[in-house]
Amino acid sequence: MIIIGIDPGTSRIGYGIIKSESNKLSLLDYGTIEPKSKEIKFKFLEINDSLEALIKLWQPKKAGIERIFFTKNQKTGISVAEARGVIMHCLLKNGINTKEYRPQDIKQAVTGYGAADKISVAKMVKTILKIGDLKGYDDSWDALAISLTRAFDKDLESLSR
Repeated sequence: MIIIGIDPGTSRIGYGIIKSESNKLSLLDYGTIEPKSKEIKFKFLEINDSLEALIKLWQPKKAGIERIFFTKNQKTGISVAEARGVIMHCLLKNGINTKEYRPQDIKQAVTGYGAADKISVAKMVKTILKIGDLKGYDDSWDALAISLTRAFDKDLESLSR
């Protein structure tokens, strides 16, 4: 089972792709989608096209995406919500069983503590996936934590659509 985790944003979207097989988790890919367009509507097209390419390459069956949390900057919050809509549409259009997770749920699933800091989450991601160093931006590490959360989620699949 291939699982993709997405940490939504507008300038940088983290993704993490893992394989879950016989209770063994392994890293396949992780990184960031970084749209180059200045205009937000064209950024959305780039996000969609980049995510479509990842889906075509890895063919994930499940996805996890972080819910946005309250933000003080309304303009940023709205842009991230719009990008998240593009991402959700792309995942669902491709028939990927998608679930949303609050930041504290992701921290709880990965570290056992819902108020864990980013460093603790990154350490557990490295430990669980047996990888030395995490490279790149923390958006991609967060996305790996989201993919792990999705792997650990044993709720009825029919409720997650």
